[in-house]
Amino acid sequence: MTPGGGQTLRIGVSVDLSTPAGADFAQEAERLGAHSAWTAETWGYDALTPLAYLAAQTTTMRLGSGVAQVGTRTPAMLAMSAMSLQALSGGRFILGLGVSGPQVMEGWHGVRFSSPVARTRETIDIIKMITRGDRLVYDGSTYTLPLPDGAGRPIRSAAPPVDVPVWVAALGPRNLHMTGEVADGWMGQTVIPETASTFIDHISSGAAAAGRSLADLTLSAMVSVEIGHDVEAVAKRHARGYAFTIGAMGSADQNFYKDAFGRQGFEDAVDEVQALWRAGKREEAGDRVPVELAVRTNLLGTEPLIAERLRAYRAAGFTLLRAAIVGAGTTERLDALAALLDVVGRVNRET
Repeated sequence: MTPGGGQTLRIGVSVDLSTPAGADFAQEAERLGAHSAWTAETWGYDALTPLAYLAAQTTTMRLGSGVAQVGTRTPAMLAMSAMSLQALSGGRFILGLGVSGPQVMEGWHGVRFSSPVARTRETIDIIKMITRGDRLVYDGSTYTLPLPDGAGRPIRSAAPPVDVPVWVAALGPRNLHMTGEVADGWMGQTVIPETASTFIDHISSGAAAAGRSLADLTLSAMVSVEIGHDVEAVAKRHARGYAFTIGAMGSADQNFYKDAFGRQGFEDAVDEVQALWRAGKREEAGDRVPVELAVRTNLLGTEPLIAERLRAYRAAGFTLLRAAIVGAGTTERLDALAALLDVVGRVNRET
């Protein structure tokens, strides 16, 4: 991994457009200077529809899906949606993709969670073929287009070619390597900047294998942001929140987030948290999450402490932090964002 240090660090914001307040927040975040707005997708609202609405409510900020789940739509449908959003937003859309997990894919969508890395690679291949205007002929392990022995024929998109940046939310080594080979950006989660090489080295090797370099990708990380003087209370609350991520966001033998924490030096702790959670001891699981885990993967506490964490992300090579701003309401969240952007500006001016 090549350390960063001189690049500009930018802030994107997570937005929830299930209420009018979400759009108000996004508009004010744009006015304050946020780089981008990101929408999530689990088993409620989808990630793409809200961005079409937000495209009409904003003018300069980038708009990203964080993330659209691979396998829930055909690659061609993803490409069509991406091209539509790129047209509606005036070129501001970023297609963020992720594989989700077997609980959601098989339980909610009825799609087998098989060969997720190959499925992601082939999805990106097909999206890029469509968006650059190629006639669609593809022979992969997951997708074959047109279908053999059928009435389908190779088709070229009726929409004009357009550039659609594709970013991937990856945590496992094989997925990270693939991200380095074919993606335009990485959407990191559960990342401690001091141990970010755990992830970035795989991305770098994938990029090199494809004749690219790490500089060809945007490196981003997801963080929660809560500014306050009671650092211990803030950190403990965020640590307890990780108990659900470690205990419930996956099965007993397949939890990408737990494994990512483990590879960064917290294996014993997260094993205990998962065991407690699965035994129904959720309060104890929350107590067992190391506070250090929350402090090192988020921006929490006083402005000087947050500045130190920003320097760590910047030194690790990140250029974008996708921030979930914590606050009691829109005004409080915007005040926190303004304070964060001020700190980021000061850090960016440092040599």
